[in-house]
Amino acid sequence: MGTFDKLIILELANNHMGDVEHGLAVIREFGKVCKKFPFRFAFKFQYRELDTFIHPDYKGRRDVKYVARFEETRLSGEQFLRLKAEAAANGFIGVCTPFDEASVDLVVKHGYEIIKIASCSFTDWPLLEKAAAADKPVILSTAGAELKDIDSVVSFMEHRRKDFALMHCVGEYPTPRERYELGQIDFLRQRYPGVPVGYSTHEDPADLEAVLVAIGKGASILERHVGLKTAKYEVNKYSSVPEQLEKWLEAAAGAYWMCGAAGARRETAAKEAEDLRGLRRGVFARAGLKAGERLTPENVFYAIPNIPGQLLANDMSKYSLFTPKEEIAAGKPVMTESLDHRNIRAKVLETVEKIRQIVIDSRIALPPKIEFELSHQYGLDNIARYGATIISCINREYCKKIIIMTPGQENPVHHHKKKEETFQVLYGTLTIAIDGAEKDYRHGEIIVVERGVRHSFRSAGGAVFEEVSTTHYKDDSFYEDPAIMNNKDRKTGLTFWSDWLTKPIK
Repeated sequence: MGTFDKLIILELANNHMGDVEHGLAVIREFGKVCKKFPFRFAFKFQYRELDTFIHPDYKGRRDVKYVARFEETRLSGEQFLRLKAEAAANGFIGVCTPFDEASVDLVVKHGYEIIKIASCSFTDWPLLEKAAAADKPVILSTAGAELKDIDSVVSFMEHRRKDFALMHCVGEYPTPRERYELGQIDFLRQRYPGVPVGYSTHEDPADLEAVLVAIGKGASILERHVGLKTAKYEVNKYSSVPEQLEKWLEAAAGAYWMCGAAGARRETAAKEAEDLRGLRRGVFARAGLKAGERLTPENVFYAIPNIPGQLLANDMSKYSLFTPKEEIAAGKPVMTESLDHRNIRAKVLETVEKIRQIVIDSRIALPPKIEFELSHQYGLDNIARYGATIISCINREYCKKIIIMTPGQENPVHHHKKKEETFQVLYGTLTIAIDGAEKDYRHGEIIVVERGVRHSFRSAGGAVFEEVSTTHYKDDSFYEDPAIMNNKDRKTGLTFWSDWLTKPIK
């Protein structure tokens, strides 16, 4: 489990009221509630070195809201350590928000596990430098931050190889429903993939819907202000009392339960698998299959019901080659135990990766949707030696193709009866043999191959060339080697979109 997975932070802030005994009581009461739930819980404190945090001219002022609040609720370092020890005794992780550099030193000295950066400090660069230098994970709240600032802070943390998370937060206390902006959780997760995103809440504690939505959107950390109402102390409108927190945690637990597995594909229940299989089409021989005859859409058909052990339509990937070990009569089910199976996916993707690198290096322009044809005259196992990659751009009365040769690859001797071709080298060097006479061609050079003329081509270092021709016909390639002409499976078709150049090939 990662640092920030299903982490629930209870924010004490100044709700200890400057009274350490009250603060201890808050921790104990909420500890009782949290023991009922299967989450990782943290108690969060706030540190300010008030002697330097407040300007000397403003000390003691009661007409400045935050000066008055912070001075009235001041605790010493020793008192905070008592609160931290009580939190640890109740099973809480220690989290602390420092608001100045001296407080970062105290956070480290007191042994807190996680540093939290408040929204008001999000771009306080001196504080961020100090916090990043500490050997602690960092959580950063983003209320009020502009996008350029979030980009900068994320880059700052990534360059320092910090274990960090972002919190969607709205800095209105309490936050009205129309300002929750929970779609920002989606936005942050999409913009910064791999960075955990949480939700720091300031809404009415009676509202249980926001936490459901936040969890549904993938929030891995939840933060909630907490307080304890007594005859002496009130609780503000955005802090939960124990009874409210329990209901909030029940809602959160239910949301996580409904969301199920995250970060990995869920397991399929046996009943679900059984029901789905019953709806899948089985593979049947169309007109009888001979031993060693490859299964194709032309010689099989798909229908329900299937029987246990039968090959399914779902198994008929273009990467899976199935051949019967024995004859299968027309209309009979094709059973997996009666087949030889070979998966060519790894070999195809290995070849495509080589092609992709040549495309990147050559900087050739390709259409957004790319129809690939891997030509492998002697089988995929030999494609590194014999074959070519053909990208069809257009095929009308005229035809254009892009042909790619990987290093050391050659296309064997053949001719066409219907079409005439013109080649132009776009990248690398190409050796072409026309009626047995070989010649090397370089970038920009043009070669004409007339109808009926025997030709072959190869490239020592890899090449890309354009083919412009009259209309292409599928039955118009005649190879000199009868073994190639008898190979009915010498082509593998693939489709890619332009983003294949930047995304991992899967």
